[in-house]
Amino acid sequence: MTEPVYNVLFLCTGNSARSIIAEGLLNRDGKGRFKAWSAGSHPKGEVHPFTLDLLKTLNIDPDYARSKSWNEFAGPGAPEFDFIFTVCDDAAQEECPIWPGHPMTAHWGVPDPAAAQGTDSEKHVAFAEAARQLGNRISLLLNLPIASIDRLSLKSRLDAIGQTRD
Repeated sequence: MTEPVYNVLFLCTGNSARSIIAEGLLNRDGKGRFKAWSAGSHPKGEVHPFTLDLLKTLNIDPDYARSKSWNEFAGPGAPEFDFIFTVCDDAAQEECPIWPGHPMTAHWGVPDPAAAQGTDSEKHVAFAEAARQLGNRISLLLNLPIASIDRLSLKSRLDAIGQTRD
């Protein structure tokens, strides 16, 4: 029996760092079991340069990365999502579009590396830390027996992943 491919959308306000990093990590580590996208409620219109540097360091081709609105995924022809994860506190508080298919949602807040202050080295560390936290949560997601647990238990586990102390 073929295992389903789960569609995942990572949301953030600006869609320039965290959500794009999560998209790249899940597409790399999901090994075809997951297909990820990212979007923002108020996209910056460009990917943060440190995000692009980080993706290259993680051996993720950054060519996919672009800052885009979540409206792109709310209309006809958009993928039907199984999961939607907010990765910033602002996006978690916003009124989201109605997503077709009633995807499971959870909040996986991670500090914004784009807001880091200090030297470029210190800022790169903030981006690496965001990627580490997102990577840990994605690893937990990848190890869930999604197909064999009921929806309520799955929702509880997804919420718990967002509360993981990194």
